[in-house]
Amino acid sequence: MRMHAMILAAGRGERMRPLTDHTPKPLLTVGGKPLIVWHLERLARAGFRQVVVNHAWLGEQLVEQLGDGSAWGLRLIHSPEVRALETAGGIVQALAALGPAPFLVINGDIWCDWDVRRAFTLADRLQALHAPCACVLVNNPDHHPEGDFGLRGGRLVNEAPRLTFAGIGVYQPSLFAALQAGKPAPLAPLLRAAMAQGLALGEHHAGVWCDVGTVDRLTQLRSQWGS
Repeated sequence: MRMHAMILAAGRGERMRPLTDHTPKPLLTVGGKPLIVWHLERLARAGFRQVVVNHAWLGEQLVEQLGDGSAWGLRLIHSPEVRALETAGGIVQALAALGPAPFLVINGDIWCDWDVRRAFTLADRLQALHAPCACVLVNNPDHHPEGDFGLRGGRLVNEAPRLTFAGIGVYQPSLFAALQAGKPAPLAPLLRAAMAQGLALGEHHAGVWCDVGTVDRLTQLRSQWGS
């Protein structure tokens, strides 16, 4: 199965100011490389060949630095947004480039050692069970102790204990069928609707994960991996 991926990189990064006043958040560096480059390298190693990157704020910098993706053996497709369309809205805007099969979506501003090859296993499960989505969950960080979803029998449930959505998911295009291109739309209502029908799959990643959403978290991450 040919599977494509998307990296979400359109956010303004308000909580990261002033760093993001002149640099889009996914281009902030950790361990000597921009956050988004870590994702591109892992996707390439896992066997992905086509990756969509959406962008809005300072998007021209992403286009300039990432180019066509050939530096990583990838075909990179840029999906510009005049204004950020939120997670689901950004995905809808890029659906034509993501194709008819399940696809992987990763937030551009996370740091995670999840094995990207797991995406192919999750995609197979989606197709076998006719489910629209599969989400990766992680242990609750200090800044989000209540979590997002419970996990039981490989499915998301509205029960405690809850884990935190990692910003990594595999989705069928059908999940977004009711949305209109060009209009902002959040992802969470779509996931919760699928969960209510028992059709939202999930798995727990117990490894390293960081939502690089504030200057303090970026500083902590750099203290471990370098800047």
